[in-house]
Amino acid sequence: MWFKNLRLYRFTKPFTLTDEQLNEQLEQQGFHDCPKMQPFSYGWTPPLGRHGRLLVHTANGRMMICARKEEKILPAGVIRDMVQEKVEALEDERMRKVGRRERNMIRDDILQDLMPRALCRSSYTYAYIAPQDGVLVVDVTSQARAEELLGLLRKTLGSLAVVPVSVQQAPAAVMTRWLSEQAIPEGFGLGSECVLRDIGEEAGVVRCKNQELLGSEIGAHIDAGKQVIRLAMQWNGVLSLVLDEDMSIKRLRFSDVVEEKVADAGSDDEAARFDNDFAIMTLELARFIPLLVELFGGVEEGDNEPLIDDQAAA
Repeated sequence: MWFKNLRLYRFTKPFTLTDEQLNEQLEQQGFHDCPKMQPFSYGWTPPLGRHGRLLVHTANGRMMICARKEEKILPAGVIRDMVQEKVEALEDERMRKVGRRERNMIRDDILQDLMPRALCRSSYTYAYIAPQDGVLVVDVTSQARAEELLGLLRKTLGSLAVVPVSVQQAPAAVMTRWLSEQAIPEGFGLGSECVLRDIGEEAGVVRCKNQELLGSEIGAHIDAGKQVIRLAMQWNGVLSLVLDEDMSIKRLRFSDVVEEKVADAGSDDEAARFDNDFAIMTLELARFIPLLVELFGGVEEGDNEPLIDDQAAA
């Protein structure tokens, strides 16, 4: 199981649950099929899917969890047309306009009628907790989906003292300086794409792909006052990624070197392969994440307010 996108959170208090204790807690919010009259169902499911039963998969002390969301598919356009058809029929029958409140009641009736017959769509959100590293990593591009998983975890555990990883130096300013001064940190390299944004009121955006990032064209945009808000990078011949100004990571890819490690430990057993992939991935990320944070001056001092308030669960 290789993560492709990372949203990074750090614990403001030590995470002390063992994998057995965490599994027991997650079972209280395990996933169940979506009831007929509900629009969605959300709960914990085994990270190994049909190859496992435990809700926590552990390797080297790091614990993977997975949330499953099942949603009813009710196309907005279809519902809109059905509501309009019903409204027009009522207006012709009663010779008067249908008001907003009555229209909303018609829509609710249609939704209730369609809900039991709607098809379902499932999505999965993976994350891992690394108590020894003090971080929680979620494999999503969307902040909303990450917070949805964190919300379920808070509900499950009763409290969750985590904050998004934030740094002392603004990533956009630092990434811009790397390109303008052509000074890339040791061990890191550049990819071939970036996004630049004006810092003025107009906030125009320039997206560059398959470009020489230290060339004159990018330099001209920086000289004109644009900042780098997204940058393709490589690290130590191990992985490549696109780093965003909010410290989120997209399009994470591990190199051939890592793939060779996986091949050397190959197994025909699905669970064993999953365990090996997870162990190698998290070990490499445990090396990479602290180095990445240090590029921007380290964790921002005083950043200790939990994203999810412990008292909210009381």
